[in-house]
Amino acid sequence: MIPNTDPGTAEPLSVRPATIDRFDDIEPVINAHCWCQWWRQTAGEYSRSSPESQRAALREQCAAEPVPGVVAYLGDLPVGWCGFGPRDSMRRLERSRTIPRVDDQPVWSIVCFNVRPGYRRRGVAKALLAGAIEYARAHGAVGLESYPTDPLGTSRDATFSYTGFTSMFEAAGFRRVVETASHADRLPRWLMRLDLAREPAR
Repeated sequence: MIPNTDPGTAEPLSVRPATIDRFDDIEPVINAHCWCQWWRQTAGEYSRSSPESQRAALREQCAAEPVPGVVAYLGDLPVGWCGFGPRDSMRRLERSRTIPRVDDQPVWSIVCFNVRPGYRRRGVAKALLAGAIEYARAHGAVGLESYPTDPLGTSRDATFSYTGFTSMFEAAGFRRVVETASHADRLPRWLMRLDLAREPAR
């Protein structure tokens, strides 16, 4: 559990692994259009799937190790989701021509954030990222990749970039590796990396 460390947020904010016993808490905060399966399935698998089968797939993933994400809570209320996992388990990502691998390191990928409406701009995404880093480090990941949007100095609503913004990842110690051929809202998306094997446990 990651305690809230944002002085601007008075509520007791915590982040917990998305284990099967918390599945009922995941449903209110996840994008139910894809159930965090967009990157985990190939394009063909995803196009043939239904919301029911995607939900079942996520439920199965929550019953396994490593879990597919973390959930943020304000008190006992679930308010946010961050999806991640070993990159080689992200079948669409592994086949992507716009976000190719940069090396053969067995990194994990952070693929999405979703914050419940009414709870944005309270440090929820920042806490989710901290929770994802801690979970990945505890489970032996050598590094974490992310694919955030660079807003290029413009003001953009976070709903336009479910993968997050570059500034949040830079603040957490991620470095820019390469600008990808992928875009979000006509803005460039970067492949960023945090090398956990070189980072001391905090």
